[in-house]
This record gives sequence, structure tokens and C-alpha cells, in this order.
Amino acid sequence: MSIGPDTFVLSLGGSLVYPPTGIDTRFLIDFNAFIRNQISSKKRRFFIVVGGGAITRQYQAAAQAVREHDIENIELDWLGIHATRLNAQMVRTIFQDIADPRVIKHYEVILKIDKPIAVAAGWKPGWSTDFDAVTLCEDYGIKSAINMTNVDQVYDKDPKKYPDAKPMVHTTWTEYRRLAGDKWTPGMNLPFDPIASRLADENGVTVKILNGKNLPNLAKALDNEQFVGTTISNK
Repeated sequence: MSIGPDTFVLSLGGSLVYPPTGIDTRFLIDFNAFIRNQISSKKRRFFIVVGGGAITRQYQAAAQAVREHDIENIELDWLGIHATRLNAQMVRTIFQDIADPRVIKHYEVILKIDKPIAVAAGWKPGWSTDFDAVTLCEDYGIKSAINMTNVDQVYDKDPKKYPDAKPMVHTTWTEYRRLAGDKWTPGMNLPFDPIASRLADENGVTVKILNGKNLPNLAKALDNEQFVGTTISNK
């Protein structure tokens, strides 16, 4: 894969692929068409890191319901990791004609990618696919990533709890990390996880967070136009 300004890292939230109602085929159809158009019309290339979504929490909840004693976080994380790998394999299958045949699962090895798409999944316990997306930026010299999630923007506090929560168009990693904390727990539901945020901060990676279902808005973010969402950077 030629690494340049036309290569993008997308952190595809599992909630878009596998919401509580099951695999969102309609979204995947639209996403498939969108990415193919970006590749054919603008010659862009993509690393797509796929999250676990609701299937992760379903497996974790089932294991906890059956077992009499508490389950260690590392075991819950492994369930989540394998869920991301299943979702990633499905996404790679959708793009099989234009994607590298390997799903990236081990980030200590930098692969030579010739296809327009490389699909990636979870790696190690304690790290989310957000962390893996930032690691890809670090490995391949890419300075920004787009986090496709199920919320429109980052807020200064939880909008579900606080009606006066305000959306942030731009914030710094220092401020975001103050809001998000510094601890990862399996199944954590944040726009961007704390461990990934620390790595992005340390490596100067800019992250754009937006609602991944709004594909015209995603196009604006890719084109560096004004978009609905939140940009987090060192500045």
C-alpha cells in the first residue's frame, strides 16, 4: 500500500457493523459502495480497523451469566478480540476483490500491502481497536485517523445524563483525556478509548470523530472540509 496523503485509517465502530439488533446489512451495503467510490474516483487507500460491537457484550454477558465466579478482565477482553476478528473477516470478505487477503491481527509486524484496502482487527487484551488504529498510524507514518462511531460529536460531559452537555468541534488530547480518564475496561463505551488517546497524544496523531452512518459527512472529513463531528489533536 502506497503510504501518502491519500491513505486513510478508519476505525469502524463495531456498533455500526453489529448493533444490538444484529448485523446491519443496510449500513454495510452503503459503506461498501462508499469505499469503492472513494477508491475508484479519488484513488484513495484505506486501513479499516473493525470493532466488535454488540456481539462482544453478548458473549461477555453470556459467559458471566453461566460462570459462578467473576471472570477476569483478560478473559473478557479475549472474547471482544475474537468478536472484532469475526467482524473484520466479514468486512474483508465484502471487499475481497480489492482487499489484502490477510486480516491484520498482529501489529508488531509491518506488512507490505499492495491492495487498496487492508482490514484489521483486535490484537491484545487491554487494547481496543481504537488503539490498534493509532498503532497503524504509527507503523505506517500516517498522522490522522477517522473514528466512525454511533454519536455525532464528543461532548464535554455525558449528554445522556446531563441535558446541558455541550458538543465540542475541536479539543486537545489534554482536555479529552481529562474527560475520558486513563483506564481501559472491557466493553468500555467511549467515543475514543483512554489508552488509544494516550498513544495518539504521544505520537501527534489527529483523530476525527463522527457518526459513521452519515457517509456524506465522512466524505467531507476525508476531503478536509468542515464536517459535523469533533477533531482531537495536540493543538
